[in-house]
Amino acid sequence: MNPDTIIVVPCYNEARRLPVGTFRAFAAADPRVRFLFVDDGSIDKTRHVLSSLAATAPDRFQTIVQPANRGKAEAVRVGMLNAFAGGARYAGYWDADLATPLSEIPRFIEVLDAHPDRDICFGARVQLLGREIHRRPFRHYVGRLFATAASLAVRLPVYDTQCGAKLFRASPAMQALFQDPFATRWLGDVELLARLIQARRGTALPPAEEVIYEFPLLEWHDVAGSKVKARDFAKGLCGLARIYWQYFT
Repeated sequence: MNPDTIIVVPCYNEARRLPVGTFRAFAAADPRVRFLFVDDGSIDKTRHVLSSLAATAPDRFQTIVQPANRGKAEAVRVGMLNAFAGGARYAGYWDADLATPLSEIPRFIEVLDAHPDRDICFGARVQLLGREIHRRPFRHYVGRLFATAASLAVRLPVYDTQCGAKLFRASPAMQALFQDPFATRWLGDVELLARLIQARRGTALPPAEEVIYEFPLLEWHDVAGSKVKARDFAKGLCGLARIYWQYFT
């Protein structure tokens, strides 16, 4: 039987951080979801960790190995194309460190089930009372600056482009967003929005803002060992400029 939902998990040198036990426990509790791990040319023991995990339940865990490191955006793209081909209703991607806990996946599914007019559910890290959103102050404020710049670049009032938890309805229109390689290594999330906007420009299709649902996460935690550094903010702005000129000029 085809799974209901396939979640792509991009991995690069995650041998020590990957919470294998958490993935196993979730898979045992929710048979609707299958995980597809993409090893993005890791140089540690990530491949061994993933193959061992897949061996425990090959119907729930699968792996793809990239021969060389090509960046998170490409790892996600390759994984998503495989996920769409897997026959599931929904396909999405999740950060390997589980800063967004797996318990949010059923809520994303509920959102798309309840809103058949929406094709994409984006996680949004909004610090609201009654929710457990814990980010280091520096990352929070730099993240908000980047999110504002990204929103301006794609001309869309999106709150959080970079949260590593997203779910898509498995349709030809959504698959088309991943068909071509991304222009940037790390800003695939923003480029997806640009592609969605471009694909619907001048057509009778609903605009991007009418097919995306931003879901305020109930829980999100900074995880030690993040590969995002302060200098990446400047690289990100350069990437936004590249996306703007490619899709909006």
